[in-house]
Amino acid sequence: MKSSRDFARVFEKKLRAADGCLLVYAVENKLGRTRFGVSVSRKVGKAVVRSAVKRLLREAFRLSQHDLPSGLDLVLIPQLPAAGRAGLSEYQKSLIELTGRLVRRIAPRQA
Repeated sequence: MKSSRDFARVFEKKLRAADGCLLVYAVENKLGRTRFGVSVSRKVGKAVVRSAVKRLLREAFRLSQHDLPSGLDLVLIPQLPAAGRAGLSEYQKSLIELTGRLVRRIAPRQA
């Protein structure tokens, strides 16, 4: 996701899950595929650090996308204490777990 309209739509639904590593916002889309966007605060560090965190999150999504449900828009936000220290495996595990939690919360809303 790239447009601010897409990000605003995800944030507007206020459906989120977090652990010590990652905060994930989610909303359904009608595209049949899962898209994602990354938001990294300046509090994480200077531009070099923020870019490194973004690259890790993009790679975590790329490696995990087949384990994630389709038809979602996700916004990934690294949590501050772990943002500079978390590795690829931690982000992958967190992404899969949190997305699973969110999907279980989306399903009852449809019924």
